[in-house]
Amino acid sequence: MNFQGKTKEAIQYDAIVVGSGISGGWSAKELCEKGLKVLLLERGRMIEHVTDYHTATKAPWEFPHHDLQMPNDLLKNYPVQNRTGFAIMESTHHHFVNDLENPYVEEKPFDWIRGYHVGGRSLMWGRYSFRFSDLDFEANAKEGIATDWPIRYKDLAPWYDYVEKFAGIAGNRDGLPHLPDGHFQPAMPDNCIESHFRNSVNTGFNDRKVISARAAHLTQPTEEQTALGRAKCQYRNLCMRGCPYGAYFSTQSATLPAARRTGNLTLRPHSIVNSIIYDEKSGKATGVRVIDEQTNEWLEFSAKIIFLNASALGSTFILMNSKSNRFPNGMDDSGQLGHNLMDHHFHVGATADYTKDLDKIYYGRHPAGLYVPRFRNLPGNPKQPFNRGYGFEVYTWRDGWQHSIGMDGMGAAFKEQVASYGDWKMILDAFGECLPYYDNKVSLTDEIKDKWGQPVLKMDVHYRENEALMRKDAKEQAVAMMEKAGFSNIEAYDRQAHPGLSIHEMGTARMGTDAKNSVFNKYNQHHVVKNVFCTDGACMTSSPCQNPSLTYMALSARAADYAVSEMKKGNL
Repeated sequence: MNFQGKTKEAIQYDAIVVGSGISGGWSAKELCEKGLKVLLLERGRMIEHVTDYHTATKAPWEFPHHDLQMPNDLLKNYPVQNRTGFAIMESTHHHFVNDLENPYVEEKPFDWIRGYHVGGRSLMWGRYSFRFSDLDFEANAKEGIATDWPIRYKDLAPWYDYVEKFAGIAGNRDGLPHLPDGHFQPAMPDNCIESHFRNSVNTGFNDRKVISARAAHLTQPTEEQTALGRAKCQYRNLCMRGCPYGAYFSTQSATLPAARRTGNLTLRPHSIVNSIIYDEKSGKATGVRVIDEQTNEWLEFSAKIIFLNASALGSTFILMNSKSNRFPNGMDDSGQLGHNLMDHHFHVGATADYTKDLDKIYYGRHPAGLYVPRFRNLPGNPKQPFNRGYGFEVYTWRDGWQHSIGMDGMGAAFKEQVASYGDWKMILDAFGECLPYYDNKVSLTDEIKDKWGQPVLKMDVHYRENEALMRKDAKEQAVAMMEKAGFSNIEAYDRQAHPGLSIHEMGTARMGTDAKNSVFNKYNQHHVVKNVFCTDGACMTSSPCQNPSLTYMALSARAADYAVSEMKKGNL
């Protein structure tokens, strides 16, 4: 049921889930399937699966500017979102926030890329889905950095199994202890340059292994997945427009229909959660305060448990803004709320050409290619001058007719040139771990207000020497692998991306072993306010170089199971 309006606002719910992105969709699904009446609050507009993907099947010539550029009158609304360099197109801009209505303060440069709508960034994410291992969960403790994770791989392994089977992850079982195998559908096949690169690196280096990217795309749908209306990936690689086939995992294609079929879900879009309502007498949260995005009306909703899934910075904003006599500075006793903000640093590596296999081309555009898992600072390998490590995402293509745009000429020779292919191209782009620094932080400020009169976040975040040393090594190793593969025109690059641009914000309300070092415990439960949970990026204790979304899914399913169990025992 979707609703908007006063007549049904006073309903009592078992659970409120704040945010409908990857983790919020999972939280809502799990709680609904366990019999709870759930209110799912989304601050943005409604996007229905298939019918609201208005650009999904359009050809380039159906856009006024052929989807090559944005008109200036629209682009002016996206000064931050446009920093991605690729996301704001005629076909996709409606999935990103209007920066003028959603400002923030940058003490230091921070590129906050957001989507406020039902499904959140699950409609636009990169879909790479990797497990963490004990190399990641134990790193803080072994290095004496920040605080220890309160969980280990064995705690999360069965939940990785659970979410992978439902979501659908394409990949291979590669036997890497630091990148655990999972339940995979068939990997997407290599094109000829990918196959050549994989073989060259795997035979030429004994400390690393090129694998197929593990991606949340259906290549062999299960009965459970087809029953939800999902189908096999069509290899269009237009994913950011929304997938009408439901081939990639999103809230719209997977967790939302699963939650809806229980009859236990109420979805309310246009609902900006301002703060959590805390009852001083019981020591529990009783609900949330909401601003209606369209009418500016203030509303309150009540529930027995609250799951924060508004994104790392969105959930932290709510906790900071949840002030009371007990929590005058926001809902936290540890002093860690707002601190330890992390994001993967990327846009460093190398590009190259491959001038062989020019008699070959590929069919379709598969949305996931190769991946070079972390190979630095692994057990038994030489220690590097930096802590932790990085992995490479590998992108390949063959130049096509686009290389002849603007070419002069006419007649048969011109037609032949336009229809010809160019060289093969490859990019190795490193994603590196950022250490959790206490003074990489966000705070609330009244320097400016958002469209609804709320304070905004101030970002004070920058990378340090460890990240700089890691980037230097990543650039050198990208070149070394391309040289081994016999590529030409190899060019190393470092575009010095600012925090936020990787769109993997983590930390600011971390998990930990007790209320003195963290905001949430090993079950993603607030140390003090026991009926509040958080399973999005805010809870992360460190930022392993793998893409984190699969871990959010597993944490959400695990926390929901724990919360319902505690409710049945009368502990919440």
